[in-house]
Amino acid sequence: MASRDGPMVAGTDGTDFVHRETVATHYQISWPSKKKISEVALNKGRLRKCVFSHLLLALLMVVKMVPDFLDRLDIFILEIEELEVPQPLKWEYIWLVGSLASFLGLIAIRKNRVLLMQIYFGLINLLSTVPILLAAMIYFKEFLEYCTEDEPQGLQLWQGYPVSVLWYSFILIAMQVHIFTLIFAWKLILAWKNRGATKKTQ
Repeated sequence: MASRDGPMVAGTDGTDFVHRETVATHYQISWPSKKKISEVALNKGRLRKCVFSHLLLALLMVVKMVPDFLDRLDIFILEIEELEVPQPLKWEYIWLVGSLASFLGLIAIRKNRVLLMQIYFGLINLLSTVPILLAAMIYFKEFLEYCTEDEPQGLQLWQGYPVSVLWYSFILIAMQVHIFTLIFAWKLILAWKNRGATKKTQ
């Protein structure tokens, strides 16, 4: 190889380096680009954060439902009974069961399994998003009354706070977590399906 100012090989002006150090096209097709790899990794990281956020909300729900669990087990603790926590509704049980799907999501992320991610996507839709929407409808009337009327009457209170407002705080956070979970899960499903399709065409 000639130096910058030294003699050149006959028949070249030194600008024919473009063909060197390149990957053959058939190998380029078989491997996803760095952009795609980093995007998948980014979505996996984001989905993992959503899953852990869901589990934190589930822990909060479990704490709220402790008095009901103790009643069903015939365990009496005066301090907990004095809190007078409202009895849980059916949607709370369904949502809590739906949070168990988070562990399936974590397995799907770790193993890059399309089928597991599709099942997780369906369970989050059915057992998490739907109950939260149902809760929003249940408490909507009371929440609207609290927001629009100066002195609303007949509101259900807990420790002096309107139950509908407390639930709407939970609902808004949970809904954001579920929406982002579905977005990132769907992106991973598409990315993994495209990866499978690329492998089959080779």
